[in-house]
Amino acid sequence: MDPRDTAPDSWEQEDDVEATIDGQLESAFTTLNVNAKPFVPNVNAAEFVPAFGLKAHPGNVDSAVAVEKTSTMEMSESSAPVENGDAEMTTEEPWDQKEVEPSEEEPGGGVCVDRGPEGPDETAPEMMEEEEEVLVPKVPPTQPDAPKKEHINVVFIGHVDAGKSTIGGQIMYLTGMVDKRTLEKYEREAKEKNRETWYLSWALDTNQEERDKGKTVEVGRAYFETDKKHFTILDAPGHKSFVPNMIGGASQADLAVLVISARKGEFETGFEKGGQTREHAMLAKTAGVKHLIVLVNKMDDPTVNWSLERYEECKEKLVPFLKKVGFNPKKDVHFMPCSGLTGANLKEPTNMCSWYTGLPFIPHLDSLPNFNRSSDGPVRLPIVDKYKDMGTVILGKLESGSISKAQQLVMMPNRHVVEVLSLLSDDVETDDAGPGENLKLRLKGIEEEEILPGFILCNAENLCHSGRTFDAQIVIIEHKSIICPGYNAVLHIHTCIEEVQITALICLVDKKTGEKSKTRPRFVKQDQVCIARLRTAGTICLETFKDFPQMGRFTLRDEGKTIAIGKVLKLVAERD
Repeated sequence: MDPRDTAPDSWEQEDDVEATIDGQLESAFTTLNVNAKPFVPNVNAAEFVPAFGLKAHPGNVDSAVAVEKTSTMEMSESSAPVENGDAEMTTEEPWDQKEVEPSEEEPGGGVCVDRGPEGPDETAPEMMEEEEEVLVPKVPPTQPDAPKKEHINVVFIGHVDAGKSTIGGQIMYLTGMVDKRTLEKYEREAKEKNRETWYLSWALDTNQEERDKGKTVEVGRAYFETDKKHFTILDAPGHKSFVPNMIGGASQADLAVLVISARKGEFETGFEKGGQTREHAMLAKTAGVKHLIVLVNKMDDPTVNWSLERYEECKEKLVPFLKKVGFNPKKDVHFMPCSGLTGANLKEPTNMCSWYTGLPFIPHLDSLPNFNRSSDGPVRLPIVDKYKDMGTVILGKLESGSISKAQQLVMMPNRHVVEVLSLLSDDVETDDAGPGENLKLRLKGIEEEEILPGFILCNAENLCHSGRTFDAQIVIIEHKSIICPGYNAVLHIHTCIEEVQITALICLVDKKTGEKSKTRPRFVKQDQVCIARLRTAGTICLETFKDFPQMGRFTLRDEGKTIAIGKVLKLVAERD
């Protein structure tokens, strides 16, 4: 009974003829619905909102069809507005549908999403204007001249709670990438959770777990522009449990910003043996970061109060360590005071510390000399992450060479030939990309399941080397006992993580003279340098350090600590 009641009710406003036909075709009800479903909603969705007086009715047709298809519960609900009668209620029906439809199709294609705001905009100007304000500033400014600017990847590293995400969020705000209203919303939400000083970091810590605990887990990414350059921010986690994620972030960076907290006690905690300040600085160097900016954060803290003595004290402790890691304090390292929470000395100079005469942080980034990258080298794109979205999408930083749309490339080590369907550089679509850019590629010819982080995209004429055995020079940084052949650790090389075994120690290297020992050592211990043969559990992609520094330097980790850093000297062919 019910279906027959509802059908005429909502169809009657259109045409009595159709209602009678409906009655006759009772047996073939389902076929009618199947035909109607793809036909009705799509045609009307684009049109029926602006002149809603007339076109509300097809919406009702639609709802009736949907109703019959689903369940009797919903039937009674949808018939209610019709019984109440007025045009007011019927206009509300398409309104709801208008909201539902775009969101159903959103993940798939962009067509409906574009239509979405236009439609309701006219029926409810206030609501939609708000949303448009939020969306507009973010993308358009980057489009006209995005490809012309030099791309630089900046990784924020340092101990937990030094203020990395907060500084990242503040920079996004100061450069207009996050608007004031979004931040006010974050501030309100943070206040409700009694975490008001965290609101800036929410611009980069997007998932709920990170916001609740105030700890970054994944490497957050965002971008901003200055007059001359285009920057990608990589916000690395500071907690020691997530160091593998931090290594992944650092391996994509050209420049590292080491954030240290000047607050009494916090700097010391971060810098002591178990703190992350030392390990992060060392890992950044190993990952190939040439230039380091040390931001002495929280200078506005009551225990510091922009004190020059405290700033100098932090500097004095750090410089010898950075020297030991391999940075040249005169050329590669630049210190500057700042406050992430207030934004002091990030974009504009502050009158709080008259003793600092250098440029503020963002102008300093802008004034750095250009990185020399060769775009005519072989294509090398280590994959950081992959997911499914209308095909297979991969993320990574192009280390060398250039990639263009419709280009044929090879995925190593499994040698799949793939084609580039579309190319996004920092979420802006482009036809070709050069080295140093962070890319999202949609690929044809490979399934998402067949790709792992650490795989390399390269051109067919110049394939990346892959294998399991290689000789490398290793520096043992921190290890309680001795290391002998047969020792197992975890190898981090570019974006790849693999289990590795030291199969043989070949010789020791003298740190000062670089001379190699004539005899084979039986073991190596902390602070020694040796050349060893290593064998990984599975096949990995790698290059020698001489040919390709970015893909030939690695870190060995064990029991949650970085025990050694090294560089690949020679690739050994498999005997079998």
